[in-house]
Amino acid sequence: MSDLYNQRRLTAAVAGCGLYRVWLDPGKREEIEAAISREDIRSLIEGGTIRILPKKGNSRGRARARIEKRSYGHCRGQGRRKGAKFARFPKKMRWMQRIRALRRVLRDLREKNEIDRHVYRRMYRKASGGEFRDVSHLKSQIELLKGRSA
Repeated sequence: MSDLYNQRRLTAAVAGCGLYRVWLDPGKREEIEAAISREDIRSLIEGGTIRILPKKGNSRGRARARIEKRSYGHCRGQGRRKGAKFARFPKKMRWMQRIRALRRVLRDLREKNEIDRHVYRRMYRKASGGEFRDVSHLKSQIELLKGRSA
């Protein structure tokens, strides 16, 4: 029994695949041994003596199931988490949420005439400077300002 490594290598080169995807018919060993050129290999591929096996892939089924569970909050517990709090939810995102809420409240108060445009502009600048922790802090500061002016 001879080694069919060269035929396997030639087939892989002709077919443009890896060595392990080449299937050689064990019943037609002598015929394969005689094939020494690329043309011989091509004719054996056409005849079905040599076949190229399909690519193997990793199944994404388990990954899809996990993604599905994570979509409604499972598999996200403390033990799964790596990285600091703000690596997972960046500081910038927190800032954006806060500043948008503050600006929305300021706009609403100005439209309802609860604050005039001068107070609005002053509080807007303070909010942009990071002076207020949250909306309730902003409202308490506005109340203090109103109390002083009255």
